[in-house]
Parts: sequence; structure tokens; C-alpha cells
Amino acid sequence: MAVGINAMPVTFAAHALAVIAAIMVLVWSISYRGGLAWEAENKNLIFNLHPVLMLIGFVILGGEAIISYKSLPLEKPVKKLIHLILHAISLSLGIWGICAAFKNHNESGIPNLYSLHSWIGIGVISLYAFQWVYSFIVFFFPGGSSNLRSGLLPWHAMLGLFVYILAVGNAALGFLEKLTFLENGKLDKYGPEAFLVNFTAIVTILFGALVVLTVSAKSPSSIDDADNCSSYSAI
Repeated sequence: MAVGINAMPVTFAAHALAVIAAIMVLVWSISYRGGLAWEAENKNLIFNLHPVLMLIGFVILGGEAIISYKSLPLEKPVKKLIHLILHAISLSLGIWGICAAFKNHNESGIPNLYSLHSWIGIGVISLYAFQWVYSFIVFFFPGGSSNLRSGLLPWHAMLGLFVYILAVGNAALGFLEKLTFLENGKLDKYGPEAFLVNFTAIVTILFGALVVLTVSAKSPSSIDDADNCSSYSAI
């Protein structure tokens, strides 16, 4: 059920927050944490890829994939293709971001998968991959029957939104975990870096909230959606 607002203005605010969050995490990783690298003697540079890829690649692009299907005033086959491609890029970058964390831990002698953040992260990326694969098979190629698609569509939307909300929450948990480690290492709790990390998490949560609101708002192509609300045809 759509709330009584149009999706398009909400998406503009979401796009703005996405840009702000991306800039903030890049400033943190490059200006405060020393930069980004896949191979480096300073293993912290490898880890710095993790928050950048998970926020920009996974949370922001994943949110944009959700927004694109609801807000773009395009024909459904075009919106579905954009939706599919953005989610595929988001999933790929998310996997890369997790690999960066494992690589940093392995080369630094740090245990893997010991924190709640890491457990939830593995769960989220696994559910995201499952969602993408079964959705591709059912809704895109080879495509299921009309009854199968219409029956799975509500579950597709509900699971997708659940996984996305979980991803946003886990991103905030990751910022908290990293900042706690830094503060235990004598980082000033009221210094500019601490405030930057906290505000980045807040902007991320606000962006996620606007993505969810977009899903509940009225689509600009509401007539087309109304004609096709009972099915999600294969391309």
C-alpha cells in the first residue's frame, strides 16, 4: 500500500544523502585512515577498502537499485533491467568488500568471523545472493509461469526490503565496531574523526530510511503499475 506522497521527491533527497555518505566515507578512509590499497605493507589500507565498498558499492548502489524500480518513469522491462544490473553490481562490490576484510585479517593475523557484525554481514551477503539468483531465474530468464511470478512477487519484495534494512543496520554496526577499536587505541572520542564516523553512520541510516519510504510512496508510473500489479513478467 502506497503512502500519500510521490516517490520522485523522496528519491531526490535519497540521492543527495547517498552522495554525502559516499564523500564522508571516502574522506574518512583516505584523509584520516591513510588511503586505499589491495596490496600494501600497511594492512590497514587493505581494510579501508571494506567500508568504502560496503557503503558505496553495497548499501548505496543496493538502495539505488530499489529506488530505480519504483521511481524511474520508464517502461517496466527497462526498469527491471536497470534494477537487475544495479543489484548485480552491488552484490559484486559487496563480495569484494568482504574479501578485503578477510584479506586484511589473514595478512594481519587477526581472527575472522568473531563479531556480530561479521556474522550478520555473511548472512546479509548470502541472502542478497540468494535473492538475486532466484529472482533472475523466476523473473528474468528463463522465467517462471505467470502464476509463479505473481505468487512470488510479494515475497521477493518483502525479502529484498528485509535484507536491505539488515544491510543498513549492519553498516551502522560496523561503523560502531571500528570506531570502538580506534577509541580503545586512544583515538580522541570527541575528535573530528570520531564525529565524522558517527555522522557517516547517521547519514547512512537516513538514506536507508528514504529508500524504504520510496518503496511505500506512489510511483510516477502508477498507471502502468496498476495495470500490471498482479504479475511481474519475465524479460
